[in-house]
Amino acid sequence: MNSKSQVEASSLDTVKLLLAVGIIVGGIYGFYYLDDYSQLLRVLGLLALVGVSSFIAYQTAVGRTVWDFATSSKVEVRKVVWPSRQETMQTTLIVFVMVLIMGIVLWLFDMMLGAILKALTGTG
Repeated sequence: MNSKSQVEASSLDTVKLLLAVGIIVGGIYGFYYLDDYSQLLRVLGLLALVGVSSFIAYQTAVGRTVWDFATSSKVEVRKVVWPSRQETMQTTLIVFVMVLIMGIVLWLFDMMLGAILKALTGTG
């Protein structure tokens, strides 16, 4: 009996998710179809439909899982120790210098291989 209720909940969740996607697709279609109206009104209408769609999607197991993941991610981002401006600038400068050095080395290597190839084939 428990598996039957899970199947019904799963199919109801699928219907809810399809309804949410349908609302968003309909809102996007309406946004472009009703281009005679003010853009502000169309954007507000689209945002309202996205809100309704999000509310419907949240009522499903997948929606709650996505919401829990987003809130957990927000907590984890707060735990990150971000580099200072000076550390960021120094690291960026090191990356630029290394890219420049590698570019020059590869350019010289390419010129050397080209010269060897010309010597072997007798062209040039």
